[in-house]
Amino acid sequence: MTAVSSESAAPSTSSRISRRIAAISESATLAVDAKAKALKAAGKPVIGFGAGEPDFSTPDYIVEAAVAACRQPAMHRYTPAGGLPALKDAIVAKTARDSGLQATAANVLVTNGGKQAVYEAFAALLDPGDEVLLPAPYWTTYPEAIRLAGGVPVPVVADEQSGYLVSAGQLEAARTPRTKVLLFCSPSNPTGAVHPAEQVEEIGRWALEAGIWVVTDEIYEHLTYGGVTAPSMPVVVPELADRCVVVNGVAKTYAMTGWRVGWILGPTDVVKAATNLQSHATSNVANVSQAAAVAALTGDLSAVATMRQAFDRRRQTIVSMLREIPGVACPEPQGAFYVYPSVKGLLGRPIAGRTAATSVELAELILEEAEVAVVPGEAFGTQGYLRMSYALGDDDLVEGVSRMQRLLGSAG
Repeated sequence: MTAVSSESAAPSTSSRISRRIAAISESATLAVDAKAKALKAAGKPVIGFGAGEPDFSTPDYIVEAAVAACRQPAMHRYTPAGGLPALKDAIVAKTARDSGLQATAANVLVTNGGKQAVYEAFAALLDPGDEVLLPAPYWTTYPEAIRLAGGVPVPVVADEQSGYLVSAGQLEAARTPRTKVLLFCSPSNPTGAVHPAEQVEEIGRWALEAGIWVVTDEIYEHLTYGGVTAPSMPVVVPELADRCVVVNGVAKTYAMTGWRVGWILGPTDVVKAATNLQSHATSNVANVSQAAAVAALTGDLSAVATMRQAFDRRRQTIVSMLREIPGVACPEPQGAFYVYPSVKGLLGRPIAGRTAATSVELAELILEEAEVAVVPGEAFGTQGYLRMSYALGDDDLVEGVSRMQRLLGSAG
């Protein structure tokens, strides 16, 4: 019998990994952030605009609640997969306080961050081949979560001319007999766009009449500026509540990205199904993090008011500075902490002896020539744009954009 070498016998990478998982793309935002941090660790003065993460520390009273929880033996044990009763009650009360949506603990599932909430919402709703209308530019995780759940993302593109606001007419034009869900995110990641109440109502009533579900991501609900508000769709259109799933979390509002606490709020049958899934996937969220989240949600909103003031200042600074670069068009975001400038006017033009044909190539050029990390629009479903987070210190923000001005201002 002839021996077969391990090299010749080894299957290809594609056959070693399931098609479902092999099709998943790495998170572009986390990849850019990781590259920026690696370059910093190597001594490079890189300034990163990649990660959607507040640069503030978690408020002390929240940290102290976690410390106290660490000392409680009950917190050292398994707890209900769907979340601590105290946290569910806090989520119900917080939701009524902040958006006006009324719910009960049976409508809530506590998840390991917002990403798990998004995935489990789609997993509970979608069958193979079901389509999800996905307004673009979109957060990088949405299409991957949809595909993992067996669904088909259907991008519906809005550009800077509309302020990145998708219309009910666009959604109707994209609807097919396979459409089951609309993903709605306002304030938006990556654009910072906020749909006004009349558009939220129009889209909600369209979804109601079309008989489709809505998954609405409200993680940036408190980060709006200039008197703008972000109304909750099931509040604006109460009849839609039985076909609407809200996803949210503490990460952005309370500077708690690393604590990993999010939630689903929706009809009891959907929440029960998602809880069953979580009971086999991860079981309960870390109890100490849940205790910290209780403190966050039952406390006041003074911490977010302080952050919002800083973000608003940075928002105005970054928009003003980017608009000074010839070839860049930057709509003013009304929420979240991102700008999404169009850089189409820079593509195909010589910059530092090089020419970028795509926003991917332009982002690489900016990192290599200016040591500034940004995320290309391709990661969010639209080519010719950059996403930049202004959740970083004022001095770094000014220095980073100044480097871009010096580099890109010379484009010929």
